[in-house]
Amino acid sequence: MAAAVTEAAEGARAEDVAGMQAALDLASKAYACGEVPVGAVVVRNGQVVGRGFNQPIGSHDASAHAEIQAIRDAGRAIGNYRLTDCTMYVTLEPCAMCAGAIMNARFTRVVYGASEPKTGAAGSVIDLFSNATLNHHTTVEAGVLAQSCSELLGRFFADRRAVNQQQATPLRADALRTPAVAFEALKDFDYPRHRLDAPDLLQGLRLEYIDMGPREAAKTWLLIHPAHGWSASWRHWIEPLLALGYRVVIPDLIGFGRSDKPKKETVHTPEFQSAVLRALVSAIDAAGLRVVFCNDTMGLNLAQTAEALKPGAGAWLIAVASDNRSREALSVDALPYVDQGHAAAMRAVRRWPKPAIDVPSRVILSSLPYQLYDLDPQADAQRRTALISALAS
Repeated sequence: MAAAVTEAAEGARAEDVAGMQAALDLASKAYACGEVPVGAVVVRNGQVVGRGFNQPIGSHDASAHAEIQAIRDAGRAIGNYRLTDCTMYVTLEPCAMCAGAIMNARFTRVVYGASEPKTGAAGSVIDLFSNATLNHHTTVEAGVLAQSCSELLGRFFADRRAVNQQQATPLRADALRTPAVAFEALKDFDYPRHRLDAPDLLQGLRLEYIDMGPREAAKTWLLIHPAHGWSASWRHWIEPLLALGYRVVIPDLIGFGRSDKPKKETVHTPEFQSAVLRALVSAIDAAGLRVVFCNDTMGLNLAQTAEALKPGAGAWLIAVASDNRSREALSVDALPYVDQGHAAAMRAVRRWPKPAIDVPSRVILSSLPYQLYDLDPQADAQRRTALISALAS
């Protein structure tokens, strides 16, 4: 029995439009997190019982498509893996994996927005739903709010192409850039990267940073890595902060991590790094900015610029980790990019003057009584809970 496929771009039922709009709202959340913007909802008897959006990057799970997330959510809500009498609304034509899951869950209908000419399994590439030999058949309706779904996807990929073009910056002759292959082993730190566009200041140097979470978040956390680390030093902070609904920005300062590393020590001055930090804050245009520095020479120098970063921004010092577990983690952090340029940055930072603000100043800084690695899954559970509570307050 072939699946009944109806193009529903025009004259769609009100309940289908409402269901697809709910899926689009979830797709926008995926967009804000740097994921391909696909959203899905499960509706039963007019009520949404399951929600999901694409999260393969953030969850490190290739199966975390919007449909799968929504199916799991609905199964928990209903208390049954069989989702009979349910309709799946998804903004993009399901792939083979998701089509199989939809049929295995015994959905009555699936309604999708935009077609997927490369992987679509509802007629674009293959049509699993019309396979007469399968023991369950799901009615398929296509094209509901297709233009809105397609436009959201188009904006996402246009943004990503623009970022990729920006990241094609030629390497300056007096700098080094660590090949991307050196970072491939870090499976728990695979997030979309952005590039700071400040040509007058950087003069051809490339600075990369992570920018995750909703742009309209009430708080944006800007996390500045320690002198002996890079953005990966904060890798255990990202998911807890995203779970609280916050935006998270983590740069690799010039001379560190994936950013360019000039081989001349004279480039790596407190004044230059402070100017770079101010340019980054201007570029991200963040609301509710909260900046965390590490309590080392580099962090204390950069913290002196905190008041100039953004009016009303809060700034904190956090302790650099000192226990054996953290030292081991720090050594792993440094391994991917140790080179001549990084060595020049480290030599320069060691000669930076140590500002006289070991005790947090009255105006610039308050202190978080925690260490950098207190959100490590292996850290003490009470300290993890207390730190998350402090960050949420």
